[in-house]
Amino acid sequence: MEQSKAILTNSGGYTKFIFKGKTITFMHGKNLLRYLQVKEWEDGYLVVDCLGKVKGTYEDYIDMPYILEKLYMDPKAFLSGMKGVTIQYA
Repeated sequence: MEQSKAILTNSGGYTKFIFKGKTITFMHGKNLLRYLQVKEWEDGYLVVDCLGKVKGTYEDYIDMPYILEKLYMDPKAFLSGMKGVTIQYA
């Protein structure tokens, strides 16, 4: 895996955002089956295409700086050096 890219994945009602050897885990909506693609990424703000149980394919947004702040982490420090986000499933 390229060190400058983060990984976005989900399983069992939780999303995992992995970067710099750290995994940030948070709950997502009950509709989400899986992330399909990252359409936009800018300074930790993501626009993603998702596959849902009810909605089918839909667009969603993830605000990583907000999530990191709620975890008492410095968003600028954590996200520094990140060049993008990839979706990965086993």
